[in-house]
Amino acid sequence: MYIPPFTISAEAINLIAEISAQIERYAIRLEQEDGLRLRKVNRIKTIHSSLAIEGNKLSEDQVRDIIDGKTVVAPIKEIQEVKNAIKTYEMYPSLDAFKEEDLLKAHGVMMQALVDNAGHYRHGGVGVFGEKGLVHLAPPADRVPILMGDLFDWLKHSKDHLLIRSCVFHFEFEFIHPFIDGNGRMGRLWQSLILGKLHPLFEHLPVENMVYSNQQQYYDAITASTNAGQSGPFIDFMLNEIYKTLKSHQGEPLHDKLHDKIPNNTPNKVPNKLRNEFPGITDTTWDVLMLLNATNASTAEEISAALGISSRMVRKHIATLKQAGLIVRVGSNKTGYWKVNM
Repeated sequence: MYIPPFTISAEAINLIAEISAQIERYAIRLEQEDGLRLRKVNRIKTIHSSLAIEGNKLSEDQVRDIIDGKTVVAPIKEIQEVKNAIKTYEMYPSLDAFKEEDLLKAHGVMMQALVDNAGHYRHGGVGVFGEKGLVHLAPPADRVPILMGDLFDWLKHSKDHLLIRSCVFHFEFEFIHPFIDGNGRMGRLWQSLILGKLHPLFEHLPVENMVYSNQQQYYDAITASTNAGQSGPFIDFMLNEIYKTLKSHQGEPLHDKLHDKIPNNTPNKVPNKLRNEFPGITDTTWDVLMLLNATNASTAEEISAALGISSRMVRKHIATLKQAGLIVRVGSNKTGYWKVNM
């Protein structure tokens, strides 16, 4: 089996222990009264940050407006990038970080209408350019399928800690640069997906925002690893950022315009008995149920705004809950409410 070159420093070992402790604290943070609002804020930050790194100039408020279905006056390409990112991150629960075909599927959505061969590896050469010219010349196009196949094989079968694997994959992915465009945003998404195998909370942790806040250090870490011929420096950088981000997201409760929409006593934790009875239901679907349990007259648009997902996806989650017998509609669509069976 191919093994990407990397070293694990003493700092990395210490950070793995620190991150493991912080994960449980952040999981508790997401169960607090404002957990649903925190998840929406993080989703907005994730999409805004990942695209801003690539030159998209839309603000967080404009990203929020697009998520909420409002009209935004901006370049068509930039709006398309946001819409694509929203659809891609909505796929998060159904994507398998260990499956190469899922990477291609996600790229197809992320880059729809932006490149001609979305969802397919590149057929030509690409390079990464900086202010002083060519920074990195990616491997030839005919090597990409082989290199990506080897990388996924290692990711799936390696016994290294998932924190390490997520960083190594991210660096190797950017080194291979498998797509004609969208490599940065896909690399960051895929690290989040791999981390999601470690703990589901990483779906709601803005990994992309770490990079956006420290772009120069991010590129410096990639350069240092490239020069060293192994991803050790990049591992140290990313683990540090994950640790700092986890620690910084455990502060005071959020206060925003959704405060009046969601009661303070909103129960964010689904009983284990219920989860065990319906193991196929995703975290986002449970979030919809918890919100309906607290505000049973909520519309799909209000739930969409609270959770940071499209109203179309809200209706899909509601359909899942209805099919499972967890909710029943009482009265008409306009004046009725949802009865929650918990």
